[in-house]
Amino acid sequence: MSIRTNKMKAVGVVLKQLMTARNRFDERGRDEAFDGKLEKLRLNLNKIKDVFERVKKNEEELLDRLAEVYDHLRKLERRKLDEEMDGICKRIRDSAQKLVPMDGFDESYEEENHKAAQIFQPSQDLQQPHPESWTMEYLDRLEGITIECLMSLLMFPENAVISKRNVINLWIGEGWVQDRRLGEDMIKELLKLKVIVCYGNRKSPIVNKFQILPGILRWLLESYVSKEIIEHPGQYLKLCSEGGFVENRLGLKKKTITLGDWYFGDRTIHTVFNISASYLNFRPKWVTELKKNLLVLQLGRWQDSPFHHIEVGSQEFLKDLANLTQLRYLSLRGISRIFELPSSIVQLETLLILDLKACHNLETLPNDISSMRSLTHLILSQCYLLEGMPKGIDKLTELEVLKGFVISTPEKTPCRISNLVNLKKLRRLSIYIGREAVMRDWEFEGLEFVLALEHLKISWKGSDPSYGNICLPPNLRKLHLECFPRKSFEELFIPPKVHYLFPLRMQNVLRVRELNISGGKLESMDVDEKWRNVETLRLKYLKQLNVDVNNLKALFPRLRYVEIRQIANHSDIEHEY
Repeated sequence: MSIRTNKMKAVGVVLKQLMTARNRFDERGRDEAFDGKLEKLRLNLNKIKDVFERVKKNEEELLDRLAEVYDHLRKLERRKLDEEMDGICKRIRDSAQKLVPMDGFDESYEEENHKAAQIFQPSQDLQQPHPESWTMEYLDRLEGITIECLMSLLMFPENAVISKRNVINLWIGEGWVQDRRLGEDMIKELLKLKVIVCYGNRKSPIVNKFQILPGILRWLLESYVSKEIIEHPGQYLKLCSEGGFVENRLGLKKKTITLGDWYFGDRTIHTVFNISASYLNFRPKWVTELKKNLLVLQLGRWQDSPFHHIEVGSQEFLKDLANLTQLRYLSLRGISRIFELPSSIVQLETLLILDLKACHNLETLPNDISSMRSLTHLILSQCYLLEGMPKGIDKLTELEVLKGFVISTPEKTPCRISNLVNLKKLRRLSIYIGREAVMRDWEFEGLEFVLALEHLKISWKGSDPSYGNICLPPNLRKLHLECFPRKSFEELFIPPKVHYLFPLRMQNVLRVRELNISGGKLESMDVDEKWRNVETLRLKYLKQLNVDVNNLKALFPRLRYVEIRQIANHSDIEHEY
């Protein structure tokens, strides 16, 4: 279609053409620098995707700009795009600025209305105050934010979309915050100070991602520590400040990286972070240069997109990990060609966070991981070839987050749901029920005794709903169901039966505030009063579900936000009450 045919679809059409052009350019030979510019263009386009919904005038100039970009992409005019990308993005932003009212850029407007995210994130040119207008009074407000946490954000590329959880895990691994709640508080402070901005949909009350305003972080650090931040060429990123503090990080930036090629002399490396490397190789005894002082090893991807491909030449490097005796955070997220996690990994007794998410080739874990008693986060989600869980998970009493807990046959999963009652600190749990899973009638009854559990996700691989009902934990706040196996929602769940623990509370009412259901056989959304505390409801990819949107408020009287995507009888909507 022509860009000028339908203004409501203009940005979507350009984005689709951008992806097509990007794939074509990659086929001709991938250029990391140019691909980064295309990514920057994509981010700028995403920022204005809903701009036409908010205004009715001054649209011709913006349409002209989009048509210009579309023509360049359609004609695959690489040289012109490469040379003029900054100017193109600036013209798009300038045109959009004329369209959107000031409250669309003013983050104080969001705070007053309790909005967590923005549709159009302001660029430095549009919204960011000039540094000369800031005073030391502003810097004094950074009292609750450590300089180390600010410095760690400089590792990420400009305009990158960053997961809040990944950053908090990094801070925990490096020792700058002690737990996730402190990390959440740090993020909130950075948002209030406008060092970072929320990324996502304005209507959704949940914030999981953010962006860093391009110039503000560097200016803050230069002012706060009175010393210029130096980024050395090549692979090594050095961040310095006053007071004798020197933080040593190795940032992996090239497309192909071989660890073990560097000589650091007397310098101590605490963090190795994969910024943009896609192919990782390792010299024999590559850990020798790290001097066993490594705290954070982030080899996997920090980006949410699966298009950020990472693979290793060989998985032999995993055997050397046992020598990193001080390691606190290990991420192999999304790395291909890792088939087995060696048993020596259990020697990492100081490890707090082990992230193996989306290691799609991973088939085997150590037989027993009970010695990893320091673990607070064990992330195994989207490891679809895993057939079961190792022994000893119920001995990890510090565990707060357990994702990707596979239920298969009793032989392959010696640790069952009922054993998780020993995990007194477990706050987040995701369960994957395999196709060959053998479920006992009482399998889910143990959940009601996992008293700290606040977030629960259950995914079904098969469609056999023959096992008994699910008894939900008494303090559950968020419930996500994926590939739901039954036609009726209400019949699967029963409230907790632990009356003696909560004698003053009605036992037939759940505390669930957020309910997400994506995929499956669900046909009916009739619920009773035990779900009356739900405030956020998401229904997605339910082709057999018939729901009266106008009746949702009656079913969920405290409902504040509803999102519907691809259900049987209704178009896609997002709505706030």
